[in-house]
Amino acid sequence: MIDFLKEFWEFLMERKKYWLFPILIVLALFGVLIVLSQGSAIAPFIYTIF
Repeated sequence: MIDFLKEFWEFLMERKKYWLFPILIVLALFGVLIVLSQGSAIAPFIYTIF
């Protein structure tokens, strides 16, 4: 997994695909939000948003 991330980072720097960073950050934040909220009382409210 670390090799993939390293290679992906090098691809972004070499090809100057800087516009992908905000998309990746938002996707990572949504993923963390879903993982952290699955076992909590906040889960029903988060799922109604989507």
